[in-house]
Amino acid sequence: MERQRYSTNTEWEKRVGYSRAIRSGQHVQVAGTLGVGADGRPPDGAYAQAVAAFERIEGALEAVGASLADVVRTRMYVVDVEANQAEVGRAHNERFAEVRPASTMLGVAGFVGPDFLVEIEVDAIVVDG
Repeated sequence: MERQRYSTNTEWEKRVGYSRAIRSGQHVQVAGTLGVGADGRPPDGAYAQAVAAFERIEGALEAVGASLADVVRTRMYVVDVEANQAEVGRAHNERFAEVRPASTMLGVAGFVGPDFLVEIEVDAIVVDG
């Protein structure tokens, strides 16, 4: 089975040795994705970061021939989940209210930088035709 890789050529992908997304047959996995702006920095607030992460995820899915409609599972890792869950959930609902994938939200201690509040990964299954 052919394995299709998608890379955004970030410093971390090269340093750690991973791809932003992998498609193998109908299955697509998008790596944990932080929300960053055009300047590479996280926008203010959990909602804005989740929106930015979903935009990056959508681009990765499209690059391997998938879409948000193909997503079957989401995982959201959130710093201070009590304070940020509603905002991250709102961003999720804006993308997936109709798709309704299986979803998990977990509280974590932190990410690669102190300003990051949320990281999201998704799995998708593409049904051609």
